[in-house]
Amino acid sequence: MNKLDLDYQNLLQDILDNGVEKNDRTGTGTISVFGRQIRHKMSEGFPALTTKKLAFKTMMTELKWFLRGDTNIKYLVDNGCNIWNGDAYKNYERRWETEGKFLSPPVNKFTKEEFINEIKTNPMVAKELGELGPIYGKQWRNWTEESEHIDGVSYAKYHNIDQISNLINDLKTNPDSRRLMVNAWNVGELDQMVLPPCHYGFQVYTRELTWEEQVQWVMKNTDVEWENLYIVEEIAKDTTPKRAISLMWNQRSVDTFLGLPFNIASYGLLLEIIAKEVNMVPDELIGNLGDVHLYSNHLDQAKKQIMREPYNLPVITKLDSNLLEGEFDCDISYYECWPAIKAPLSN
Repeated sequence: MNKLDLDYQNLLQDILDNGVEKNDRTGTGTISVFGRQIRHKMSEGFPALTTKKLAFKTMMTELKWFLRGDTNIKYLVDNGCNIWNGDAYKNYERRWETEGKFLSPPVNKFTKEEFINEIKTNPMVAKELGELGPIYGKQWRNWTEESEHIDGVSYAKYHNIDQISNLINDLKTNPDSRRLMVNAWNVGELDQMVLPPCHYGFQVYTRELTWEEQVQWVMKNTDVEWENLYIVEEIAKDTTPKRAISLMWNQRSVDTFLGLPFNIASYGLLLEIIAKEVNMVPDELIGNLGDVHLYSNHLDQAKKQIMREPYNLPVITKLDSNLLEGEFDCDISYYECWPAIKAPLSN
């Protein structure tokens, strides 16, 4: 049974039934509830909703972009991912209003299509105008810390922190730590970001697998039969995982129709990648959601999705990854789903 889709449909209905009208920065308007949670057991399948088609390639490209520490949209547009185009263009429009229109001779303003084409074809324009500021990738891989006082003397000393690398090291050396966290909400740099992080941090948690769980893993992932007396030896091997790992992300603002299905799948894939990196079994995926809203031009689409009967969840059949390089290749199999439902993206 696909409980994830049902929980998501119930969340849509919750917003429709209980949401209050709120204004928002985009001017679109929303109905909103506060403080909800999504939980999913990874053993039940990969968390890609089936009641509308998920754009896997787009989701994976954005996750690679985060893990590479990149904050420029050129990598995204070069790989067919356009979800940040609106934010980048809006930032360009603000800059043009204060800089471009007052140059002599005046600079003609790019249309959105011209702007994206310039990002693709003109490296100088991409470097200057494709930058979104110190958003997710910068904070995950290159958080900047300033130390000002050493032995009572004031200094301006900076060093960078790779939170993903530190997380992997801590998982390998101290897996019971309660500090296995990655944070994107850098209050000292929020004003430099095109958009402050919506999903602003995540925490992972590990536990020892029971004997029964280790047996199940061996049965699923090796050719050992139940009757084989050497199953104990198989479980004792270094290649057999001894721990399960869960991931919980926190999200301040949730575009429930367009964004949340993406967030669920992205963090589910991140959990799979981290688990593979540290030889653990993906366990539970949890999302803590703050302002959970439907935009006013998504209401009919949400009602349509609620009426759809879920299919079984897909599974990951191949995952090759180099986490610290931000590279991975993933095959999702048995993904049966309803067609996509188009809805406008509010920037």
